[in-house]
Amino acid sequence: MGHVDPSHIRNFSIIAHIDHGKSTLADRMLEVTGAVEMRDMRDQMLDSMDLEREKGITIKAQAVRMAFDAADGEHYELNLIDTPGHVDFTYEVSRALAACEGAILIVDATQGIQAQTLANVYLALDLNLKLIPIVNKIDLPSAEPERVAQELIDVIGFDPDEVLFASGKTGAGVPEILQAIVERVPPPAGNPDAPLRALVFDAKYDVFKGVLVYVRVLDGHADMSGRLRLIQQNARFEPVEIGYFRPGLQKSDRLDVGEVGYIATGLKGVAQSRVGDTVTTDLHGAEEALPGYRPAKAMVFAGIYPTDPDSYDDLRDALERLTLNDAALQWQPESSAALGFGFRCGFLGLLHMEIIQERLEREFDLDLIATAPSVQYEVQRTNGQTILIDSPAELPSSTEIDEIREPWVKVTITAPARYLGTLMTLVSERRGEFEHVEYFDHAVEEGDSRILATFHLPLSEILIEFYDQLKSRTSGYAAMDYALEEYRPARVSRLDILVNGDSVDALSAIVPTEDAPSQGRKLAAALKVLIPRQLFDVPIQAAIGGHIIARETVKALRKNVLAKCYGGDISRKRKLLEKQKAGKKRMKMVGSVEVPQEAFMAVLKMRE
Repeated sequence: MGHVDPSHIRNFSIIAHIDHGKSTLADRMLEVTGAVEMRDMRDQMLDSMDLEREKGITIKAQAVRMAFDAADGEHYELNLIDTPGHVDFTYEVSRALAACEGAILIVDATQGIQAQTLANVYLALDLNLKLIPIVNKIDLPSAEPERVAQELIDVIGFDPDEVLFASGKTGAGVPEILQAIVERVPPPAGNPDAPLRALVFDAKYDVFKGVLVYVRVLDGHADMSGRLRLIQQNARFEPVEIGYFRPGLQKSDRLDVGEVGYIATGLKGVAQSRVGDTVTTDLHGAEEALPGYRPAKAMVFAGIYPTDPDSYDDLRDALERLTLNDAALQWQPESSAALGFGFRCGFLGLLHMEIIQERLEREFDLDLIATAPSVQYEVQRTNGQTILIDSPAELPSSTEIDEIREPWVKVTITAPARYLGTLMTLVSERRGEFEHVEYFDHAVEEGDSRILATFHLPLSEILIEFYDQLKSRTSGYAAMDYALEEYRPARVSRLDILVNGDSVDALSAIVPTEDAPSQGRKLAAALKVLIPRQLFDVPIQAAIGGHIIARETVKALRKNVLAKCYGGDISRKRKLLEKQKAGKKRMKMVGSVEVPQEAFMAVLKMRE
C-alpha cells in the first residue's frame, strides 16, 4: 500500500459496554473492507489472547488497518484501535482513545445505556473525540432500537439524525457505519515536515525483534533510515522493522503522519519502552515528549508467590514481560515466613488480578499462590507522619496509630427501577451510602423505567463478591462503574491467625473491627478442618492486637499404646499412658506445624 494522503486517513476506536457486541461488529468491518480473507476469518478476530476468547471479553487494545472505498469514489485508510469495555480496563480504554480522532459508541438495542457506556463516553468527550452513536443487535426479537435511540438523544445529547442502526451478527448497517466514519471523523492533524513524534499506545515483546512498540504518528514520519529514540526513557535504537496491522503484522518501509503501526526496536530491556512514551529520530529529533497518559492507579493489592521457590526468577521475568504492555500492573519483591519469596502486586481491580494471574500461569507456565486481596490504607501515626500501606504486615501496632483512612469509591449503577430497593439493601449491607437516583425512559409506561443510581462505598467492600451479588440479585440486569473518590476514617484492625502459637503471616488480613470476631471464628473453624492432624494437639487461634478472639483445636492422633496389654495390672497401663503423655508434651515443644498449601488456597477462597 503506497503513501496515503493524511486527509484520507481516519483513526477511530469502538466504545461499548461489555457484551454489547463490539467484537462481532469489528469482525464484520474487517469482512466488509476485505482486511481479512474469508478463509482466515474467525469470531472475535481481534481478541488474540486465549483468555479473551474464553471469557468473551476484550482485555488488550488491538489495532487493525482497513482499506475502504467511500461513496465519493475516493480511497480511505481506516485504523481501528479496539478497546476493552470492562470496568477494570478503563485505563486501556483511555490509552486507545488517545490515539484516535473519533469513536463509535455501540449500545445494545435490548439493554440501552449502561453505567460503563457513560463512563467511557465521558473519557471520549474529555479527549474531544467525534462520537458516532450506533444501536446494535437490531436483529434480536427483543430489540427496541427506537427507545434506545431516544435514550442516546436524551442522556448524551445526540441529534436524532446522528444515530445509526446495525447488527453485528447479520452485518446490516456496517457499510453505512464505515461511510459515517469517513464523513464525520476528522482526518488526523499533524505536520508532515516537523520532526517525528509518535505516541506509544501499546508494546509487546517479540523474541526475534525485541520490543515492538505500537505507535500513532502525530508529526513527521518514521522510516528505516536512521536511529530512533524514546524521549522519556532516553533509549536509542536502530529500527529492525516498521509496519502496520492487518490484523497480523505487515511490513512496510515507512509510517506517515496520522498513521498507526508498529516499530520493532530490537531493544531487549523491557523497562526501556513504556506505554505513553514518544518515539522521535535521534538526530534533529523532537525535544518535547507528547503528553502521555496519567499513570494508572492500582486499587487492589495482593501477594503473588511461586509454589516452587526455585521459580522465583521466572516469576520476576514474567512480571517484567507483562508490565511491558500492561502499564497498570505494579509489583515489588516481598517475602513471607509462610510462603517464602514473592511479589506484592498492585492491580486495577479484581478482574485485572484474575487475568494477570491466569496469564502468568498460562503464558509462562508458573504455579502460583495469591494472598487475599487488600486495598491501600492511609495511616496517620501518632508522631504526625502519614504512611500508605497495602499489606497487613505493614500495619503499625495500635499504640502508634492515630487514625486509619480507607479509600471510598463513587459507584454508579444502572438497572431497571424495580430493583432500587434491592440495590439499597446491597449497598447498606456493605457500609455504603445512597446519594441520588435519576430515571430515564420517559417514553416507557410507568413501572418499567430504568434508573441510574449513585452510591458511595468503601473500596474494600466492592472487592469481594460485590459484582457477583449485584448481578445475581438483579437477575443480571444491573451494570456498574466505579471511580476512586477520597479517603475516609475507618475502624479497621489486623486479624492474625496463629497456628500452634506462631503467627502465619500470609493469612493476616485487615478487616472492619466490628466484623473481626466473626471473621476470626470462621477462619479458625475452616483451618481446623484443613490442617492435618499431628501427634499432639494443635491450637488454632485468631487474634486482634494480642487479644485472642477465637480458638479451635486440631485434636491429636492417638496411637493405642495399650494394645499389647490384655488384662493385667492397671499401674502398668498407667505407666505406658504417662510415658506417652510425656512424649507428646516434648513433641509439642519442638514440633512445628506446616500449613499445607491447600489450606491457604481454601482460606483465601473462603475469604471471598
